Amino acid sequence: MNRIISVLAVLLVVSSMLFAQAKEMDPVAAKAYNDGNQAMKTGDFQGAIAKYDEALKTSSDYRIHYQRGVTLKKLRKYDEAEDALNKCVEANPKFAVGFNGLGGTYFSNGKYEEAANAFKKFSELSTKEAHKKQGNEYVARAYTKLGESAKVDGKQQQAIQYFTEAVKYHPFDAAYLLLAEVLVDNAKYTEALDAADKALNNRKTVPRGGPLYYKGKAFLGINEVAKAKEAFEAGKKDKSYRDLCEYELKIIAETL
Repeated sequence: MNRIISVLAVLLVVSSMLFAQAKEMDPVAAKAYNDGNQAMKTGDFQGAIAKYDEALKTSSDYRIHYQRGVTLKKLRKYDEAEDALNKCVEANPKFAVGFNGLGGTYFSNGKYEEAANAFKKFSELSTKEAHKKQGNEYVARAYTKLGESAKVDGKQQQAIQYFTEAVKYHPFDAAYLLLAEVLVDNAKYTEALDAADKALNNRKTVPRGGPLYYKGKAFLGINEVAKAKEAFEAGKKDKSYRDLCEYELKIIAETL
């Protein structure tokens, strides 16, 4: 499950071509900024940082902070990247892409609550519907990571809250699957069935056997043995959940 959730394709980098013409920027800063963009395009990230630092000596333009933050993230200097991107959005609070970059950096740095808030702002400020949807998906993924951490820590109710919050923003199949699991563990079988069905109906990343397995467990919880068997039989066709489903079918056979 970690593998599924950790895959976050954040559109962090806006092409430097977008900012190639640094209009309304101090001329000295603009030259250094454009040189930095060129260095970044060629993969010379350290050289790009040096040029952005030079540009910042005469200008605090949000674009410089943004490109500097993006480059620092590429170097995995997440704390420094956060600082640069926070300065970007402070300088231009309506720059949606800045919040996207900030959210992606927080996510990479394991700060999922902060990531969710930044992605919410990205979605709110974006004018394109596709970007709003993408922002909402990132919010859902951040909440799913929070839920997963709570689950590992044994904070079941908090995990349920986080997974429920995640799917409010986007029908993320992994969030629904984890929600179904925690609901089964807490004997909330009817709700678990609903979550498992939604994991199946929105399935993109999770193995098909997962929702079927938890459907079977939920059906057992409400004494719907025939439906449980049906779910486990279907679930065992998925090699990821074959052993679990076959074990449950064996237990059912032994108790009948």
